[in-house]
Amino acid sequence: MTVFDELAGQEAVAAQLQDAVAGALLALGGTTPLQPPAAKRASRSSMTHAWLFTGPPGSGRSVAARAFAAALQCEFGGCGECVSCRQVRAGTHADLLLVRPEGLSYGVRQTRDLVLRAAGAPAAGRWLVVLFEDADRCTEAAANALLKAIEEPAPRTVWLLCAPSAEDLVTTIRSRCRLVTLRVPPSEAVASALAERDGIEYEKALAAARAAQGHIGRARRLALDPAAAARREAVLTVPVRSTSLGPALAAAAALVKSAEDEAKTVTEQQDEPERDALRMAYGEGSTGKGIAKAMRGLAGAMKDLEDRQKSRATRVKRDTLDGALLELAAFYRDVLMIQLGAGVELANADRLADLRRLAADSTPEATLRRIEAVMLCRERLTLSVAPLLAVEEMTISLARG
Repeated sequence: MTVFDELAGQEAVAAQLQDAVAGALLALGGTTPLQPPAAKRASRSSMTHAWLFTGPPGSGRSVAARAFAAALQCEFGGCGECVSCRQVRAGTHADLLLVRPEGLSYGVRQTRDLVLRAAGAPAAGRWLVVLFEDADRCTEAAANALLKAIEEPAPRTVWLLCAPSAEDLVTTIRSRCRLVTLRVPPSEAVASALAERDGIEYEKALAAARAAQGHIGRARRLALDPAAAARREAVLTVPVRSTSLGPALAAAAALVKSAEDEAKTVTEQQDEPERDALRMAYGEGSTGKGIAKAMRGLAGAMKDLEDRQKSRATRVKRDTLDGALLELAAFYRDVLMIQLGAGVELANADRLADLRRLAADSTPEATLRRIEAVMLCRERLTLSVAPLLAVEEMTISLARG
């Protein structure tokens, strides 16, 4: 099994990346035993220093980028078994700089530090690979700093940027990157991957894949985590409950409270270990010369850490809410498909009775208005509107139809 076998339903992308790896290895004088003959004849032009991986949530942008990073470092082009491949998968390879913005944005100071680190030569591998997830979170100043590094890259540095769409990055950056576009994988491909890799019974995996709309990570959680399945069930009661003003407001409050609770659970698991590690780094509890000065520095460092943790908590809350809103949009999409008599796969086939009842009680025009209300709520959350106000307005719109 090669690293590219992890890309469920992305055969065209896998072929594109394998071709680039073949060209890169030939340029370095290596061999590519895992590549098909056509890929072995790839030219150096199939490889470039900057790549942009795009695709909707769940399409596997970061999975594809990491598989590519592993293949570039592997002497066999991505065997999936060697030490190098395993290290890249784990994010511990010495020549992999893995960037995951935790807050709402990624600032210029962080970007300048990243650019400086990326300017060096590989320590042990073939390339120094920078894998930048959620690159669309760069501020304007950060994007300008990143542009300079992409315009004038170090000879053996490869930038792998990930974003939902090319339009999420400034034109000057995306024009200097080779675009890799991923699609939402078919439910059958996701189910097969879950059955093979996680041992999940196929029918259960297929139901989870449909509910997750091809998002393999979410499908895995729905199949294996009862709490995730319970949260989905709670979200999908909103259309049924939002029948008048009172129930609509109650549904909004429950939705926001659920997101807050999940964000609190996630962040608490990370916050305290980070604070403990920072205290240890500054020598808290130690004695001797210079400790007093170090403790003064600790106060400022702790304040910076707390600010980052608050930003991360806000992002987790908004991401959780956004996931719930996507569930609602998919539910109303299914209602619309039933109203129009479209013979397509339903994401929420397990709630067919509710779908049919809502389809019979409303019109396609009303369903479209509800979908628009959900999407407008998503947009307002990105503009820092108070979550409860945005969600309350949405659920009132759902009740009005």
